[in-house]
Amino acid sequence: MRFGIREAIFLIVLLAVPVASFVYVFKPRSEQIHKANDEIATKTERLDRLEEVTARISDIDLAIEQGRQAIDQIEGKLPNERDVETVLEKIWNLASENGLAVRSVKSEKSVPAATYMELPLRMEMDGSFVGFYEFMLSLEGMDRITRVHHMTLERPDKGKISPNGGEYPEGWVKSEFTLSIYFQPQGSSLATAGSDN
Repeated sequence: MRFGIREAIFLIVLLAVPVASFVYVFKPRSEQIHKANDEIATKTERLDRLEEVTARISDIDLAIEQGRQAIDQIEGKLPNERDVETVLEKIWNLASENGLAVRSVKSEKSVPAATYMELPLRMEMDGSFVGFYEFMLSLEGMDRITRVHHMTLERPDKGKISPNGGEYPEGWVKSEFTLSIYFQPQGSSLATAGSDN
């Protein structure tokens, strides 16, 4: 058998067909298969996460309902703007029930805070320490949201004359503090404010 140019070209073409098919067909197809497998794995992972989330939907509904109840409870503790005077009257009554004399109350400007307003009151009062302590406990137990800050307690010097004309009794204190009352501005609600976001 003679091996000539024709046979050499045939042999080159015969070898070029598998090499060309590997480069142009099998290699790109293999890359596409790997890419498709990666996409399938990613989508399977997302589906697994989706199944976990859908399994917890009833828990989410319960959490939303509990959140609504918590908002209702907080709104119940926030008086309306017109009810702030009633809260002030309760605080004044608590002070007198505990034997405290309110010397001054200075209302400061209401401060907006999130969906509610804060009315700071600068208060000065004096009385027995035990009465003041009981007043603070009663204030904490109120059904309205309040906050006491910037508080100072002083014991009067011995021999100092009280506004009533005698010496201050043992255990007497003078207090200055800021009492903030939180309230809802007219026509607002925490539930509607939360749904706007």
